[in-house]
Amino acid sequence: MKDVPFVASWSGGKDSAMAYYRAVKAGGVPDRLWTMFEEGGERSKSHALPLEVVEAQAERIGVPSMIRQASWSSYEQQFLDAMKTCKEAGVDHAVFGDIDLADHLEWVQTTCAKVDMEAVHPLWMEPRRKILEEFVGVGFEAYLVVVNTKLMPAHFLGRKFTIELMDELDALGIDSCGESGEFHTIVVDGPIFRERVPVVFSGQHERDGYVFVDVTLE
Repeated sequence: MKDVPFVASWSGGKDSAMAYYRAVKAGGVPDRLWTMFEEGGERSKSHALPLEVVEAQAERIGVPSMIRQASWSSYEQQFLDAMKTCKEAGVDHAVFGDIDLADHLEWVQTTCAKVDMEAVHPLWMEPRRKILEEFVGVGFEAYLVVVNTKLMPAHFLGRKFTIELMDELDALGIDSCGESGEFHTIVVDGPIFRERVPVVFSGQHERDGYVFVDVTLE
């Protein structure tokens, strides 16, 4: 990745932040952060972050934000459109936060190949716990903003992501990496940020078995 410009797939959460961090440490040059939003553009996919929060993350990282909107049926089309835009700008490497889910990795690589984009996975096949401990150890600050109540208790919503929280989840038999969709996080500070993202948790709402924190800027 030395001196290679890249676009980072950016969910706003811990895995995308760690993948970005690793890519930069390897010498990569970040060109933009790419986030997929729901149709209508009100919230990001999965993490349900408002546009102002995602843009505030990008601003404090110091990299332009690139947004696409999609339903699940139009996701691949919008994915390809985003990658084509990067290719036209001279960026032909895309960084993703996949860890060990082979089906998703294969989909990303196959889809990127359709537009001659090289998919880079800095976290691939590392032990989940090792990645998480490094995430906390280098100074990232993150919070749980989505909880799948079918897989874990709702009372974990809003908790800071710490070693102690990981131990608590592991003791309950809950994957502390959330790789099966147990939860999603928001990263608000850490070594990739120029300054902390000033977020406020103003309430919560539930939809289809998921509980979401309402995240706004101060």
